[in-house]
Amino acid sequence: MRKTLLAVAALAAFAAATPALAALAVGAHAPDFSAPAAMGGKSFNFNLDSALRKGPVVLYFFPAAFTKGCTVEAHDFADATADYDKLGATVIGVTAGNIDRLAEFSTSECRSKFPVAADADLSIAKSYDSTLAMFPGHSNRTSYVITPDHKVIFAYSDLDPSKHVELTMDALKKWR
Repeated sequence: MRKTLLAVAALAAFAAATPALAALAVGAHAPDFSAPAAMGGKSFNFNLDSALRKGPVVLYFFPAAFTKGCTVEAHDFADATADYDKLGATVIGVTAGNIDRLAEFSTSECRSKFPVAADADLSIAKSYDSTLAMFPGHSNRTSYVITPDHKVIFAYSDLDPSKHVELTMDALKKWR
């Protein structure tokens, strides 16, 4: 029995450490959405279609505000904001949660550099096939690069936040 439990634990650890493919495929049409969002603590309504009129959008889903990995990822995206701006790209983070908590997160962890949107019922995450099966009620850590014609040109899912900025930046540079 002990060996079985150890084997199951090892398999679960391996699965958690292995990057998963994003479910919304490259080449797919990115679904439009509107959601309550916050930037610098100020609330507004974010609309993907409106953002795409200005240029490409880096849409990233994250499991929960103020958790270790999500804070690291928000800091990474905030640090890279000037580089995204040079490429004409808008960054938007999306997670389940309420807008009041995200307003605080947008200031402290996103450093007022980019907005985060509330997806309380996970309807946006579901439309992008970016829910986290092992933790129902949370979105997966998935990043997309979407062109102004709503085409997904890059998709990446990995609970490790370390590569999301680098890989989305590379995808934008290749697209340009």
